[in-house]
Amino acid sequence: MSENTQPEQNPLGLNKPTEVPAGYDQPAPVDTPVPPAYGTPSYGQPDAPAPEAPAYQQPQGYPQQNVQPGAPYQQPYQQPGFAVAGAQKSKVVAGVLGILLGSLGIHNFYLGYNKKALIQLLVSVLSFGFLAWAIGIWGLIEGILILVGSENFRTDANGVPLKE
Repeated sequence: MSENTQPEQNPLGLNKPTEVPAGYDQPAPVDTPVPPAYGTPSYGQPDAPAPEAPAYQQPQGYPQQNVQPGAPYQQPYQQPGFAVAGAQKSKVVAGVLGILLGSLGIHNFYLGYNKKALIQLLVSVLSFGFLAWAIGIWGLIEGILILVGSENFRTDANGVPLKE
């Protein structure tokens, strides 16, 4: 191993260690106390009382809502003309979709039976139409049963009865 015999160079080229280049802050004197950083606890100082949070006030322009414990939940206002989750589906639309597009399972997508509809669609498409006739017969029968109002075809996937 070789020793470095050259004296250590000052990288900034300053003559004195206390010189600070222009644009930099001057170092604080050693005997000046440094305040604690924001959010860090200051030990050894008496605890100051914490400021109290202001009490919640109802915004102006809004009526005060008195909610009683155990009171039934009120639904928020629904804008007319927009579908609500759980709205009734039409029996006629589902039946006609089953009769005309039953091989693609469109009527089951409409009623919310997505698993059954996906099976009908994939069998028809992935068989390149060779099995579409069988799925078409299945859809035709389901369409007729929906229109007639058979026991198993009176509700959609959410249990909401179909409207006439």
